Amino acid sequence: MKERDFLAGPDDLPADLDRAAHIHNEFVRGCRTLHGLGPAVTVFGSARFGEDHRYYRLARDTGRALAEAGFAVITGGGPGIMEAANRGAQEGGGISVGCTITLPHEQVTNPYLDRTIEFDYFFVRKVMLMKYSRSFICMPGGVGTLDEIFEAGTLIQTGKIPPFPIIVMGTEFWQPLRDFIRGRMFGEGTIDEGEVTPTYTDVPAEAVAHLRAAYPDVAGA
Repeated sequence: MKERDFLAGPDDLPADLDRAAHIHNEFVRGCRTLHGLGPAVTVFGSARFGEDHRYYRLARDTGRALAEAGFAVITGGGPGIMEAANRGAQEGGGISVGCTITLPHEQVTNPYLDRTIEFDYFFVRKVMLMKYSRSFICMPGGVGTLDEIFEAGTLIQTGKIPPFPIIVMGTEFWQPLRDFIRGRMFGEGTIDEGEVTPTYTDVPAEAVAHLRAAYPDVAGA
């Protein structure tokens, strides 16, 4: 895997320069694929929920509501939550996008995509999602979902990007993390009130209403 080789440690300079050129090309392909997409929201979450799971249904309903409000829906393009959100976006008449990643497992691309691009490097994909999304919606997930939540929070807290809506859905699932952030991190002063302010909800209409307030310019919103 290209990313594993790149991050394995120091290598000879020509090899590292070749990899740097490949990374540059991934950024170029990403910009070409996502340019002109219009207002978009990225939905994160686990690949491991089947369509009978309540979180799959929540993601599907949310994808549909986003599309009906005028937002394209971007996911990692895989199964589970990603499939559900893409499926809902198509059902709502919106644009459904998958930014997939080369992995040794869970690589199946879901069938509900209008536009797709595959990345070799996680960090390139995360930059592209940050650049072309107006909001992140975080459904229940694993380590990758946590990474994406905290990546956005870090960039907002440090002023690298302007504050933008982070919406956390599946509140029962996320409650222990919410308690840790408020009880421990706020309590110890590692995060100040107002630095990062996610919206918590289990209602797609409430998530959309939050986006309507943030982006009244979006057609359909």
